[in-house]
Amino acid sequence: MSRITPCLWFKDQAEEAARFYTSILPDSRIDKVHRATVETPGPKVGDVLMVEFTLAGQKMQALNGGMDAEYGLAVSMSFGARDQAELDRVWDRLLEGGAAQQCGWLADRYGLHWQIVPANMAEIMADPAKARAAMTEVFRMVKLDIATIEKAVADA
Repeated sequence: MSRITPCLWFKDQAEEAARFYTSILPDSRIDKVHRATVETPGPKVGDVLMVEFTLAGQKMQALNGGMDAEYGLAVSMSFGARDQAELDRVWDRLLEGGAAQQCGWLADRYGLHWQIVPANMAEIMADPAKARAAMTEVFRMVKLDIATIEKAVADA
């Protein structure tokens, strides 16, 4: 079991965001909602302080910190889609209220950056010829098209 649990910071939308994310990705659920028991700079007594949740099998936390904090591109969530239907569904849902970016990236409504990629992308990237062919196609795309990437890899 992992001893590292990513914690996402929100001003006051931790539970809303955790419920949004868990409604989209498979093997996801809300595990526990913690309420503030003392006054904090963010939540008041009784308000949601932290949410423990599982996102696609990964333990996560969402914290209401009481002030805005911006997510940067230096850290993103990467989701490996099993097929184009799953990629399209996850992409479309995460994009609601967000902004599409190049190469399978998007910023969701909370500003968190995501990479929505084929599940076998790491395997493709391990072979230099396949990686070159795949990345040539990926750089031409916004939302990724798995069939186009697979064709490029097969032709490599």
